[in-house]
Amino acid sequence: MPQVRPKVAELRFQLYGRTLHPELFEIYSRRTIQREGYSATIAITSAGHYVTWRCGETILTEVAAAAHHPLPETGKLLSHKLQGRAEDQIRNLDGCSYQVSFQLEPVNLEVFWSFQKALMEDENRKGMLHTFDSSGRVAMGAISYIHIESRNRRLAIQAFHTFPDDSVLVKSQSIFCMP
Repeated sequence: MPQVRPKVAELRFQLYGRTLHPELFEIYSRRTIQREGYSATIAITSAGHYVTWRCGETILTEVAAAAHHPLPETGKLLSHKLQGRAEDQIRNLDGCSYQVSFQLEPVNLEVFWSFQKALMEDENRKGMLHTFDSSGRVAMGAISYIHIESRNRRLAIQAFHTFPDDSVLVKSQSIFCMP
């Protein structure tokens, strides 16, 4: 079965104060991080990514997924349609905090292909990369790249998702902090 991404217009960026079952997602790449004080699971999915971060009793799950994706309403803390730019944050989560900024950036084809090529050819890449199959409309498939920066008291995630059919880049940066 081909690994093709949904349309960018269908995407939502959401945060939950709970875990979500991995069975809800089609996962292509996954990494787990264990630090003193917190743990995290980061995954590239068919529509984007999810991150589950645990610090004591606090559990946060960030999801970039299609709006029609069957996700629960219970425990939802934030929900944004992926369009333009947005920033948000939540503090006082048992002393923990979360902040995110994301943008959906339409670019001309030359910039799009240069960006996608740079992601694929980066020899110093330290993150997770997945290349999707072409939808058939354009020759190259989409790419998801997630850069992970794990420190003692914080986790920073930079995610880049490309959408060749629409010539759009989705960029996000999330920071999860311990008290």
